[in-house]
Amino acid sequence: MQEFVVPAVVSPDPGANASDLLVDRVAIDRDAPLFALPTADGGWTDVTAGEFHAQVVALAKGLMSAGVQPGDKIGFMCKTRYEWTLVDFATWFAGAVLVPIYETSSPSQIQYILEDSGARELIVETAEHFARYDEVAGDLPHVSRVWQMHLGDLEKLAADPGSVTDEQLEERRNLAQGSDLATLIYTSGSTGTPKGCILTHSNFVELCRNAAVAMKEVVTPGSSTLLFITTAHVFARFISILAVHAGAKVGHQADTKQLLAALGSFKPSFLLAVPRVFEKVYNSAEQKAEAGGKGKIFRRAADVAVAHSKALDAGHVPFGLKVQFAVFDKLVYSKLKTAMGGRVQYAVSGSAPLGPRLGHFFRSLGIRILEGYGLTETTAPATVNLVNKFKIGTTGPALPGIGVRIDDDGEILVKGVNVFGGYWNKPEATAEVMDGEWFRTGDIGSLDADGYLTITGRKKEILVTAGGKNVAPAALEDPIRANPIVGQVVVVGDQKPFVSALVTLDPEMLPVWLNNNGEDATMPLTDAVKHPKVLAEVQRSIDAANSRVSRAESIRKFTVLPVEFTEASGHLTPKMSIKRNVIVNDFATAIEAMYTGAPATQGISLQQ
Repeated sequence: MQEFVVPAVVSPDPGANASDLLVDRVAIDRDAPLFALPTADGGWTDVTAGEFHAQVVALAKGLMSAGVQPGDKIGFMCKTRYEWTLVDFATWFAGAVLVPIYETSSPSQIQYILEDSGARELIVETAEHFARYDEVAGDLPHVSRVWQMHLGDLEKLAADPGSVTDEQLEERRNLAQGSDLATLIYTSGSTGTPKGCILTHSNFVELCRNAAVAMKEVVTPGSSTLLFITTAHVFARFISILAVHAGAKVGHQADTKQLLAALGSFKPSFLLAVPRVFEKVYNSAEQKAEAGGKGKIFRRAADVAVAHSKALDAGHVPFGLKVQFAVFDKLVYSKLKTAMGGRVQYAVSGSAPLGPRLGHFFRSLGIRILEGYGLTETTAPATVNLVNKFKIGTTGPALPGIGVRIDDDGEILVKGVNVFGGYWNKPEATAEVMDGEWFRTGDIGSLDADGYLTITGRKKEILVTAGGKNVAPAALEDPIRANPIVGQVVVVGDQKPFVSALVTLDPEMLPVWLNNNGEDATMPLTDAVKHPKVLAEVQRSIDAANSRVSRAESIRKFTVLPVEFTEASGHLTPKMSIKRNVIVNDFATAIEAMYTGAPATQGISLQQ
């Protein structure tokens, strides 16, 4: 058993609640920009800490005047935008509890979360969101009020404080103590029915205060970030609240098709993203270079960037490598940096492992990807690479106030200021994951001698072949998914004679890749999954992944499916993680075929 515990660097304050983070920020510098809103001409206009506080106060008074009571749970369904954090803090000022609902949730999912949480109010962003709620409204008699943002309901609330005084608001704001419920965030359901995670005010307050010290070079007054991943998920939600506490400026762009333009105008100093985003940036740049006849130059530049980063880790960069690096910095790297806004120095990455090659590549571009690890149950981060404690290929050391333990079977356990208060209305499920003060994550990993955590995979997802070999799917899936044309990959083979894989194609990159390889860019997906060049490219990515594992763990067969795994299809969670059990069940026939025959869309590994 391994264990590393990092002491807190900020004394705990059991009486503080999350609203204090904003009050303290305003007291420090009310005139500093805390947010930026997009303008019609493609620019941005700042919102100061004082202005944001005034808007929070107005909306909180409106909520109280409308009848929101202390402890009320308010469902909130909205894409990533400024109003997310505004509603978050206004809810806390009014003494209530926000219950996020993914903007992509189905009517049945909306019903489940509102029923299970006991929410009395609901805020929706769009008419389409309201229509989905309305399908199940008859089964939700306890939801007494629904506010629709597209109808201007938030503005109406903020404009009507009724008789609520500043003193009454301050009394309401201070009702919650650190141990009280701050929010109920429902897990994404990748491993079954979503469970409501009880996150307390202390979870946010103590984690923010300690993380701000540990990450002071990244999240600090003068720094800025452009959020584009969903704020309904704990990862972006925590960063939003941390930014308020630390005084960093936040902009929002939910439409990823507009992301490059927004990065160019906003010019953030750090980003928050999942590994798939960095894979897309790299793959898009590579395919763009290929289309311009400069594919070999780009790949050579990438090799040099990786070698340069590894040389930095070794403590010495040879002269020849320095010269090559300087040349490619002008030809390739500088253009990529400019495309990302030109000011990005750091990127915080979570949700899934980032390949070491990408970590080294971006590091040589001057963008240090600070890979971290955490779950909803840990209020987002448990470990994260820091500017002064950084190892590519790991998820870094524990943050201050947090401990990490590796059990005898390899399971990761976490304790500390970030660990949740259990699952809402599910004492048995809570008991299953809590070992005293330690939370059993269900993930498998290891700690090195310096306390840096490396993730291997999910405990429940470990496959055991008929030959008794334990296989961690993520170790194979992550490098395969880095290929430009691969959308998703699901490794299978539990109780089977060998390991196989289901593969889908990336609908955005496939036409570009086909065009660059002399094929019809408009080729239908049903033809592409059988095309020899496509199969050979998928095979190449699988062979590369197989080279990292033993023969017993390697993928022997694969099937390219003529479908796309999406959240709408029920195969991905809102944070784009695969629902393994659903996929295995839905494509059982295709899986079985790999063990009984060889259909046209199937390839056989060259290593077999």
